[in-house]
Amino acid sequence: MTTYPHMLAPLDLGFTTLKNRVLMGSMHTNLEETGDWNRVAEFYAERARGGVALMVTGGMAPNREGGVFPGAAGLFSDKDIANHRMVTDRVHQADGKIAMQILHAGRYAYSPDCVAPSAVKSPISPFRPTELDEAGIEKQISDIATAAFRAREAGYDGVEIMGSEGYFLNQFLVTHTNKREDRWGGSYENRMRLPVEVVKRVRAAVGKDFIVIYRLSMIDLIPNGSTFEEVVTLAKAVEAAGATIINTGIGWHEARIPTIATSVPRAAFAWVTQKLMGHVSVPLITSNRINTPEVAEEVLASGCADMVSMARPFLADAHFVAKAAAGRGAQIAPCIACNQACLDHTFSGKVSSCLVNPRACYETEVTITPTKDRKRIAVVGAGPAGLSAAITAAQRGHSVTLFDRDSRIGGQLNLARQVPGKEEFHGLVDWFETMLEETGVAVELNTEAGCADLDGFDAVIIATGVVPRDPEIPGQDHPKVLGYIDVLKQKAEVGPRVAVIGAGGIGFDVSEFLVTKDSPTESLPDWMREWGVTDPSEHRSGLAPEGPQPDAPLRQVTLLQRKAEKPGKRLGKTTGWIHRAGLQMKSVQMKSGVNYERIDDDGLHISFGETREQPEVIACDTIVLCAGQLSDRSLADALEAKGVSCHVIGGADVAAELDAKRAIDQGVRLAASL
Repeated sequence: MTTYPHMLAPLDLGFTTLKNRVLMGSMHTNLEETGDWNRVAEFYAERARGGVALMVTGGMAPNREGGVFPGAAGLFSDKDIANHRMVTDRVHQADGKIAMQILHAGRYAYSPDCVAPSAVKSPISPFRPTELDEAGIEKQISDIATAAFRAREAGYDGVEIMGSEGYFLNQFLVTHTNKREDRWGGSYENRMRLPVEVVKRVRAAVGKDFIVIYRLSMIDLIPNGSTFEEVVTLAKAVEAAGATIINTGIGWHEARIPTIATSVPRAAFAWVTQKLMGHVSVPLITSNRINTPEVAEEVLASGCADMVSMARPFLADAHFVAKAAAGRGAQIAPCIACNQACLDHTFSGKVSSCLVNPRACYETEVTITPTKDRKRIAVVGAGPAGLSAAITAAQRGHSVTLFDRDSRIGGQLNLARQVPGKEEFHGLVDWFETMLEETGVAVELNTEAGCADLDGFDAVIIATGVVPRDPEIPGQDHPKVLGYIDVLKQKAEVGPRVAVIGAGGIGFDVSEFLVTKDSPTESLPDWMREWGVTDPSEHRSGLAPEGPQPDAPLRQVTLLQRKAEKPGKRLGKTTGWIHRAGLQMKSVQMKSGVNYERIDDDGLHISFGETREQPEVIACDTIVLCAGQLSDRSLADALEAKGVSCHVIGGADVAAELDAKRAIDQGVRLAASL
């Protein structure tokens, strides 16, 4: 008897059967753009071997003007078909199924050649699109149908037509972007004409025995978006036009509401899909922030959908489904929805990967193979760098001992998981604990390892992390001054008025910690109220008319930085705006270009600029130092002084702009090479 009977149940589509109810959702990884099709094939084949029923590729452009950026991958020629055939053959050899997503970016295309229903510029692109005429619309329909036909020629089991997230087809649906007065605009019947015609033409091009998924925006989260009645009308028309499955899209890319970040509650939008259940007879897929088999099972068992879509969880662990089916759910590497190595990379033009699993998209480069030369390896420091190195080395067959001065593993992860909105870090630390036990790593906690403790090991890895940087502010020994570590560990009392010195990632986290009483991530109704999300059947597009209604801040906080730039500018490319908006909603004051003059009983004395103008006193009860970190290299330096060679990784190697992504990547790559 399986623990996940709904998730692992097959799904009969008539002409084919999916072996379970899990879809690996589309992710644009930039892999196809590398031109290394063996690498692309291995990425998908690894996930097919991991047991997922059906995968959807990253978005493939149907033509040049529809690509998300110049040079975006697509199926434009016989050579392209041959390259994609390498992928589909490898997936089928691994007993998997794969569909190609056809994505026309419309006005989101980062190109002067972009086209759209109307010449309405996107806020996330510098280019104003060209309004399509009748012939231009026909060309787009024909090109999408041709792409579907070529996908079948390339061996795909289906296609997904991208009709959500504010892309081309979505742009025709709403008056926000469709200002036309011809048969493609005006009434909703006219505005939905294009997506329905696309589905009809795709079905005609591929025949009956081919999966056609339509990804439908079920809650737009933008002004003048679709009503739920319009969503139902479109879903019925798409089904009649020939869709096999309807997948859920949530929010446009320009929406000012987070939809997949770690602060969004798990399965936060499953209720939206559930509203459509019963209105159509084809299977419905729900998506967004479903990241464990338990969550997936609950979503399906409660009747929210017929399938679940998980994208980034398959970056974190390619064998998610196989592990769940084998009763090894605790060993599934968790997606923490941080976006740091996936979406941040994608939108920076880099190949995507995963903070938790640096092998994602690098399967042919980073290989974890059994060692032929078993070594005794010491790892000092049980933060993310040391943990990843220890576990990977042990997986290869080395004998590993892990030392840490603390009473528990995790290092800086234990600070991160105290921050409201970062609850997923609890699961990451739990997974590391599970894997230490599974791989047989000997763990020595409460141990300040010295040079003598490391004698006799064949290799020593130093992952001792960082120590806070001293900002050297006159008066910083005042009793109202605290370090961020004591604040996050709740070892010191914090007053009602707080100045936070340093507006990097830690400064933002500490500010969030100080202004938030109860994390809305733990309560979907509270989170929806905080961000102004409501039922789209009550208010168009799912936007609450009263707007965001956050709880009152727990404290009055002022966040300061020396750099004369926008606070939070260096935060994650796709999540920085969320952190900035969250603190603004809690009335956090932000100041940049600051000189810290002194601290005394009156508070924090500051000035601005090189000429130290506009002197000001910030009256506060507590001042928290978040002024950066320095590498803790004391043990590494002592070993090197004795002539003992060691490997230094993580914060101990480079403290600047430290993050777990770099630390874990270093740990895995080092251990893979030992």
